[in-house]
Amino acid sequence: MDIEVLAVGGYNEFGRNMTAVRCGKEIVIIDMGIRLDSLMMHPEIEMENTHSLDLIEMGVIPDDTVMNQIEGTVKAIVLSHGHLDHLGAVPKLAHRYNAPIIGTPYTIELVRQQIEGEKKFGVNNKLYPLKYSQRYTISNTLSLELVRTQHSIIDTATVVLYTPKGAIVYALDFKLDRNPVLGEPPDFAKLHKIGKEGVLCLITEATNVNRKGRCPSEQLAKSMVRDVMTSYEDDKNALIVSTFASHIARVKTIAECAHEIGRKPLLLGRSMERYCSTAEQMKYVRFPDTTSIFGNRRVVERTLRRIIKGPRDEYVPIVTGHQGEPGSILTRIAQKDTPYRIEKGDKIMISAQLIPNDMNRAQRYRMFTMLSQQGGRIFDELHVSGHAYCEDHYEFLNMLNPQFVIAAHGGVNLTSEYLNLATDCGYTLNKDFFLMANGQRQKLA
Repeated sequence: MDIEVLAVGGYNEFGRNMTAVRCGKEIVIIDMGIRLDSLMMHPEIEMENTHSLDLIEMGVIPDDTVMNQIEGTVKAIVLSHGHLDHLGAVPKLAHRYNAPIIGTPYTIELVRQQIEGEKKFGVNNKLYPLKYSQRYTISNTLSLELVRTQHSIIDTATVVLYTPKGAIVYALDFKLDRNPVLGEPPDFAKLHKIGKEGVLCLITEATNVNRKGRCPSEQLAKSMVRDVMTSYEDDKNALIVSTFASHIARVKTIAECAHEIGRKPLLLGRSMERYCSTAEQMKYVRFPDTTSIFGNRRVVERTLRRIIKGPRDEYVPIVTGHQGEPGSILTRIAQKDTPYRIEKGDKIMISAQLIPNDMNRAQRYRMFTMLSQQGGRIFDELHVSGHAYCEDHYEFLNMLNPQFVIAAHGGVNLTSEYLNLATDCGYTLNKDFFLMANGQRQKLA
C-alpha cells in the first residue's frame, strides 16, 4: 500500500486547516477550517449565503480542488476539535464527499449547528460522534482513534489513523497540560503505546515551537484571572471581561470568580451562547447558578441597558471582542454603539492574547484607545496559550518517535523553526522531515 499526504490548507498560514491522507485508493480528510483574518477582510460577506468557490477565491476556506490530483475515494472526514479554523468550512465542502464526519461528541454537536445554519448547500453527511479511545473501522485496512489531549477548547483530540505501514498521528492542536482546569490530562499512556507500536508519520502544529520551555498550565491563567477579579471585590466600578467564547475552561473560571465576589456572571453574545450553552447542556461544565447566557442581539441590548441603570457592581459581563473585531460586543461598547457606557475607573479585563496579524493589531489598538479615553482601566494578557511550546514538542516527538515528521499550522517562519527541533532529534530535511505548502503532496510509503 502506498501512502501519501496532501497539504490542502493550513500549511502556508494560520487557519483553513485541511489535510488529506491517501492510503492506496482510500482517502481520509482531517479537518476543514476557515481562515478568520481573510474572512474579516470581507465584512460584507454572509458565510451561510456565499458559494464555496467564492470563499476559495477570497482565501477564506481551503482550495480543495487540489483533491483532484489524487485518485481514490474519501472514506471519512475527521475533525480534531471545535475551533472554526478546523471545522468552519465543513458546511461548504463536506457535501462533495460521500463520507461520514467523525469527531468527539462536543465537536460533532458544534458541526451540527454549523450545518443547520448553512443556506447555500445541503450537507447530508452522517455525523458520527466518537468518544476518546474508541476505534472506528474505516475499512479492512484502516481504522481511526481519537486520543484525549488538552487545548483551549474542550473535547480536543489527537487524531490517530492506523494503517498497515504504521500510525499517522495528526496533532493540530494540543498542549501537554498535566493539571487542567476542565477535563482530564492528555492520555500519555495511550500516546506511549502508539509510539511503541510504530508511528509512520507525525503531522504536528508549529504554532509556539519558537517559545522556550513548556506551555504553562491553564491553572496559571485561573490564578491570574482570580487575582485581578478578587482584588476588586469591594470596588463599585463596572468590571467587564473578554475572552474566547470557545474557551470553556476560561469562561468557567471567570464566571466562578464573578460569583465569588458577589457579582452575577452574564455571558453575552451569539458565540458565547453557542459554545457555552452547548457545553453546559452536554454536561461538560457547570457554571454558577447565578450565571445567565443571552445570545439574541435585542436581548443583549436590553441586558446592557439594565446593567447601566445600576448598580454597576452587581454584574460581570463576559463578552467577546478582545481582538477588536468589528461588530463584537466589546468593540461596540468602545464605540458607544450599545446602551452600556464606560465610566472613569471601570475595569476591562482581557483574558486572551492577541492573535498575531496586522489587522488584529490595528483593531485592538483602536479599541483599547477608545476604552482608555473613556476612563477604562485595561488589564491585558491574563492568559496562557493552548498550544505546546518547544519542550512540549520535544517530549511529544520523543514519545511517538515517528519515522517521518511534517510541520503545519503556521507560516514557513514557524514550520522551519520546527526543523531546528527536529534536527536536534535526528531528523533531516527532505529525508524524514518535510516542510510542505498548500497543494503539495508527500509520499511516505
